[in-house]
Amino acid sequence: MPRRRIGRPREFDVDVALDAAMRVFWQKGYEGTTLSDLTTALGINRPCIYAAFGNKEALFRKVLDRYAGGPAAYLKAAMDAPTARATVEQLLEGAITLLTGAENPSICLIAQGTLACGDEAAPIRQELIVRRQRGEQMLEARLQRAVTEGELPPNTDTTALARYFATVLRGLGISALGGASRQELIGTAELALRVLPGQQDKDGRK
Repeated sequence: MPRRRIGRPREFDVDVALDAAMRVFWQKGYEGTTLSDLTTALGINRPCIYAAFGNKEALFRKVLDRYAGGPAAYLKAAMDAPTARATVEQLLEGAITLLTGAENPSICLIAQGTLACGDEAAPIRQELIVRRQRGEQMLEARLQRAVTEGELPPNTDTTALARYFATVLRGLGISALGGASRQELIGTAELALRVLPGQQDKDGRK
């Protein structure tokens, strides 16, 4: 009796394909990326994409997870820094390194994904909003811990402070997209750090 075939093995590396898809979405945004773009970049046809990843929306969600664990891994790593100041410094430095890397588009994938997002992409826009909020909440929790540990004053508004630095991080991406140099971005980051309560810059100025 002939053996039943379970199915054909995949003829491509899923991780490599996800990296390729990430680059396309990063360059063109969610709505700007077509299935033709994806088939060309991944080197596989549409049925293979659907079989391996689902539809375009499902693929983009997988790409977001890969981005968070790869190029944007500095976000989570910064939360383990020994001080709140070190956390914020690592967030700013990580963002600048990402935005100015020669191999990367000059914008965060999360921000790029929301550009020109119409009604049909509403679920993706909401997903990106949730992910941004999650990052802001992580930073707020880290700042609140710094208050508890005595690093920051008891009256520190950690919610406003987390929102401020989240806004700065998004602003760095927009500035980089507009052509700001690495040194200009560093200058903005250094200025932003002076907002931390009780902190001083290298020259001793508040």
